[in-house]
Amino acid sequence: MRKYTYIYICLAACFLFTLSGCKLGKQYVRPDLELPGSLSASDTVSTDTLSIADLPWEQLYTDTLLHNLISRTLEYNKDLLMVSARVKELAALKRIDVANFFPEVGLRAYAERERENYGGDHKVNSDQFDLKGAVSWELDLWGKLRWARDESLAEFRASVETRRALQMSLIADVAQAYFELVALDNELDIVRQTVDARRESLHLVRLRFEGGLISEIPYRQAQVELARTTALIPDLERQVTLKENELSLLVGEYPHRMERTVMLEDIRLPETLPVGLPSALLERRPDIREAEQRLISANAAVGVAYTSMFPNIALTATYGAESKVLSDLLKSPHHLLSANLLQPIVGIAKNRARLKAQKAARERAYYAYEKAVLSAFKDAYDAIAAFNKMQEIYDTRLSLERSSRTTLELAELQFVSGTISYMDLLDAQRGYLDAQISLSNAVRDKQITIVHLYKALGGGWVGVSK
Repeated sequence: MRKYTYIYICLAACFLFTLSGCKLGKQYVRPDLELPGSLSASDTVSTDTLSIADLPWEQLYTDTLLHNLISRTLEYNKDLLMVSARVKELAALKRIDVANFFPEVGLRAYAERERENYGGDHKVNSDQFDLKGAVSWELDLWGKLRWARDESLAEFRASVETRRALQMSLIADVAQAYFELVALDNELDIVRQTVDARRESLHLVRLRFEGGLISEIPYRQAQVELARTTALIPDLERQVTLKENELSLLVGEYPHRMERTVMLEDIRLPETLPVGLPSALLERRPDIREAEQRLISANAAVGVAYTSMFPNIALTATYGAESKVLSDLLKSPHHLLSANLLQPIVGIAKNRARLKAQKAARERAYYAYEKAVLSAFKDAYDAIAAFNKMQEIYDTRLSLERSSRTTLELAELQFVSGTISYMDLLDAQRGYLDAQISLSNAVRDKQITIVHLYKALGGGWVGVSK
């Protein structure tokens, strides 16, 4: 009989292990979004497997001062440090769900000294001494523990993608703020040079007014124009300070003056732009990868809710010693084998409601994933469109700046010779100032266009994960 008992136990164990291999629920399948055939229909865009986003950011941005700022940002930015701490937190929580697959082993040492006296004259000692080892194990019959592991693993991977997406955004934000700061410096230099030119014009007009060659109106107008141009300087200086403070916050430092280079006169964009295939954008953009991991986590949460509606079986075993007398503890062996079957009955409506809620959450995560893909393609299309037109915009503004400068030189000569009025000279001066600032902004926009394009295609996070 003992032999058959062992056989029955082995057969039951094999049956339970086989049953524990089941995993009820719908496995995750990536949604078919019917992606467009290419990222752009322009001839200037190459749609092979190569992409500008495959370049490390160190190769894309050649300014050494900008390199230093980005490196410090990736090291000290507080938002990035918080996200990194969140990754560590979820990595630890993931280990908990993995550990649930294994039996829990514990040791219990218990001592109780109790004296009872019922009726006032029946004193009885009721002591208890225990020394037991315990093992408990929940069988994963329907896949509940595996779904929980998949859910925590997906949340952990999503946090990793969140960190990568933040790294990508920080690199772009620092580069854009840096180029804007350099452009503000250049605009401030233009305005200061214009103020010096206005002072010379005012001196010339004053001499002509005192000599009786012109009326007082041009003289007063020259004063107004000098004051108007001078008033631009404090506002530009304020913008420079605010931009420096913005960069300091991104870097994770207190506000201070930022070292930067001088704006280049021109930046040549490449003749053709490699952007890669549309399917590669799904793998390269960390925000899309994060949204997909959220969807995987939501699908696993549905599996947890579904398998929670089935019975749970937990095995418990204890072995040790139990006695009412401490000296006899080691002489009193004790062992216990038990199996607990828990079938939800009263709470079945609650479990069904939880399942419906998780299915709705999975649907919401699905639409969030679709939106992330659509937003990524919109960013890519916008960046490519800006790239295709930015060189043309720069060329037209450069032509405008050269024409305005020639017009101003002719106007100054004609005003000295008395063939045109001061108002004509003033119009030429205003036009040249606007053209200079417009050209400076075009150079800035060309730099920022590369930044936006690089970010839209998913560049900047590879190789900087910690």
